[in-house]
Amino acid sequence: MGFANIVKSFASKKILIIGDLILDRYIYGNVNRISPEAPVPIVEVMNESFLLGGAVNVAHNIIALGGQASIAGLIGMDSAGMILKEIMQEKGINTEGLIEDKRPTTVKTRVIAHNQQVVRFDREDKKRLEGRSLINLLNYIKKAVASHDAVIISDYKKGVISSALIKSVLRYAKPANAFVAVDPKVGHFHFYKNVSLITPNIMEASQGSGVEIKDEKSLLKAGETLMRRLSCKSVLITRGEDGMSLFEKNTNKQVTVKHIPTAAKRVFDVTGAGDTVIAAITLAHAAGASLEEAAVIANHAAGIVVGEIGTAVVTPDVLLDSLKDSRN
Repeated sequence: MGFANIVKSFASKKILIIGDLILDRYIYGNVNRISPEAPVPIVEVMNESFLLGGAVNVAHNIIALGGQASIAGLIGMDSAGMILKEIMQEKGINTEGLIEDKRPTTVKTRVIAHNQQVVRFDREDKKRLEGRSLINLLNYIKKAVASHDAVIISDYKKGVISSALIKSVLRYAKPANAFVAVDPKVGHFHFYKNVSLITPNIMEASQGSGVEIKDEKSLLKAGETLMRRLSCKSVLITRGEDGMSLFEKNTNKQVTVKHIPTAAKRVFDVTGAGDTVIAAITLAHAAGASLEEAAVIANHAAGIVVGEIGTAVVTPDVLLDSLKDSRN
């Protein structure tokens, strides 16, 4: 199909992202003295900004790549929820699947002074989602799955993703044979049985499989173990400077692996790279790429974002330039 045609097809693809929604708040200031009340720095606040975090950053990546994104998740009945919703709408993310809940919107606040993080404090309620909010969320997902080309489950272990929710998603996805990809969290691997794809990093794959990954032999064992335990169709293990390894089942139901070397030319910040990977591989696969082609595209997208400071996203033009450079 060719990378150019795949990327061009992004615009017509709709991806449903289900997961934990997070508002990232950054407070910037200067430190010129220590508090007389305690041995802590006094930060003189200069400005603050808000960014999309968690599952919302996955949706932001889909939009930046030229695709269409719908979000399904919770916000609180608070100012943070209003800010999060406004930013999503400004970015062009479909917010019909936002469910308001009594719990507060998850907010991660980072205080930055002289380009260093002084402290981070989180406001969140991680209890499992249930009751009316869960029913409303599942009702939206049930209607939305059929009108989207693929589903991403973005698990940040904040209470939205459960075994019951994933089973419901897979039940809704089955009639449409929809592709369901999961960005996993350690401790939740048993939730992900029968999904189309999971995208753990080395640490997550090691803990999820019970196999310490220290060389190629243990890597292969970990990938095969995850596929067998979860009965999933494919596993993409992201390996930092060593690139990615894609595990799939061939026509004889044997596990095959493809190692993809890193496309990163420099690494400044890995923040949000996992969000970029799952967004790019899912969008590319929905656009007609094989999983191997989609993994190569995701590898280039991740290589671009880790070369930027802070949570970054990739545009189609920049992605195509990277893919072209790799062929020259």
